[in-house]
Amino acid sequence: MNKLKILLLGTASIAMLSACNNTGKKQNTSDMDIHQHANEEANYVCPMHPEVTGKKGEKCSKCGMELEPSAAKKDRAFDVKLSSNPEVIQAGKPTNLSISVTEDGKNVTMDVVHEMKMHLLVMNEELTWFDHIHPKEQADGTYSVSETFPGGGKYLLFTDYKPVGASGNVKMMEVEVKGTPLDIPKTATEKLVSKVDNYTVTLTNGNDLKTDRGQLLKFTVEKGGKKLEEKDIEQYLGASAHIVMVAKETKDFLHIHPISDKNFPIYAETQVKKSGIYRMWVQFKIDGKLHTADFTVNVSEGPKATGDNHDKHAHH
Repeated sequence: MNKLKILLLGTASIAMLSACNNTGKKQNTSDMDIHQHANEEANYVCPMHPEVTGKKGEKCSKCGMELEPSAAKKDRAFDVKLSSNPEVIQAGKPTNLSISVTEDGKNVTMDVVHEMKMHLLVMNEELTWFDHIHPKEQADGTYSVSETFPGGGKYLLFTDYKPVGASGNVKMMEVEVKGTPLDIPKTATEKLVSKVDNYTVTLTNGNDLKTDRGQLLKFTVEKGGKKLEEKDIEQYLGASAHIVMVAKETKDFLHIHPISDKNFPIYAETQVKKSGIYRMWVQFKIDGKLHTADFTVNVSEGPKATGDNHDKHAHH
């Protein structure tokens, strides 16, 4: 009898933020050249600026987002399944999680995104505990990783992956863990300053977060009264930091990667679809050690954008 409860909540398009390096300009060509351009370049477009097209792996010249396959290539259905060993998950004991991603019954080949083929973001339902782990590909095409859940209750697992030739996807699943619930106080309605490992991380514009617009995230990092610079932050999984946002009520999910900025050591651009209270985790590395700062932010309603089609689980 399988006591593991799994809830699949849908697939979302993913957009990843990083530095720009593509001009996005088209040149006059012959009919043959135009045909080649349509096949190789126009198949990839910016999710926020559809007039910017290019090749796989290139980035938008306006916002830095990695170009995605065009709409014609997005309509693919992937089936994500999760199993655990042991089947009944106990708090405080290692559990092997196995994830399969299939299309038409066949295992899907993954692209490497930020140095990994799969990212798994794990948190408890109250959003007071967080982990970012990476399942490894197995010989049978599944992905496996060990996790130790710290307390009993419901946990959310966001599987972040990108099939070859398709847009990135996020699947949310739930598991029940047996044992004593976590004794962690619930989060306040706002937390814009986080102290972790002798570092003070501040979301300087945390009081001005709004939906349906290009949203900046500006973080300062201080230690011993000294403000760190961008050069002080080491690369972690192909980015200067990893930012995860999850809505407390709806569980809307964003996985954001900062881009370069001389004024803030951690600086990102994103777009939030729904207003409400969000929990946020910022992971950054200094001197070879990974640090995780947590925040609680209130995203208010912004001006409605026309033609907005962002999904609830997004990857910026």
